[in-house]
Amino acid sequence: MIIGGNKERVIANIRQAAESRDYHAKVEVDDPQLTAEQRSALVEKYLRRRSSAAYHIKNRAARTIVDAVTRSQNRSTEIVGLENIRGITGGAIITSNHFDPLDNTVIRTLVKRTGRKRLYVVSQETNLAMTGLIGFLMNYTDIIPISPSAKYMQDSFPGILKSLLDNGQFVLIYPEQEMWFRYRKPRPPKRGAYYYAAKLGVPVISCFVEMRDEERLDNEAFHKVKNILHVLPVVAPDLNKSARENSIQMMEQDYKQKKEAYEAAYGEKLSYAFQDSDIAGWIPHSCNISAEKKG
Repeated sequence: MIIGGNKERVIANIRQAAESRDYHAKVEVDDPQLTAEQRSALVEKYLRRRSSAAYHIKNRAARTIVDAVTRSQNRSTEIVGLENIRGITGGAIITSNHFDPLDNTVIRTLVKRTGRKRLYVVSQETNLAMTGLIGFLMNYTDIIPISPSAKYMQDSFPGILKSLLDNGQFVLIYPEQEMWFRYRKPRPPKRGAYYYAAKLGVPVISCFVEMRDEERLDNEAFHKVKNILHVLPVVAPDLNKSARENSIQMMEQDYKQKKEAYEAAYGEKLSYAFQDSDIAGWIPHSCNISAEKKG
């Protein structure tokens, strides 16, 4: 299922960002554009309602919908390496490549396989401004917003994260930060996910999703893809090191594992020189970006 508008513009943005080595650039073209005041208001509203009875009722309804979508979207999804996390009994942070609005359903499939019922997802607070069904799900399906607000990130966010992890929950944090649609390659991560894992003393479940093109079409511009989730060795903090030292070491180890998983899956060395095949399932047309690039 492809969600969103003009993917040609998005792919052009991915090409430009990859060639500029700006691996955390925003490439989507239809994301909500909000002022600082509006973003702060979204976070304040989130904090007010998350303990209300109405929130919990809507949360159950939203999770029911997401569970149905997860089953529908992942009928053919394969999971490799599940044995790597069988020893985890407490909370953990999950990291994965971010390539689709529904890629969290791949991770939800993994979480269900472990016998757990819920997955919490860290997401930009601007997603709470979405409308319609997507907006409802963003607001009520165990989303934990992040924000430029220093007060929120210093006071509220760590407390929410700690409470969930202390209660044995899994939390998905995308260390690549921005979503790059159908982009096959793992991008260099940001350090935040590993810092919180180190500070709170929990392991990182390292994941990489491989995408294989299918013959079936999703639309005129894309083939459908099959997802193969590679669950890689767990990355754990060293109790003898500081949170900063751990976060750097854990980040480097996780990226190394994702890079090796990519190279094994696709049979080629990881390079960020852009090529059309970097976008899974894409069918470049005669008037496509590549033709325009060649001019």
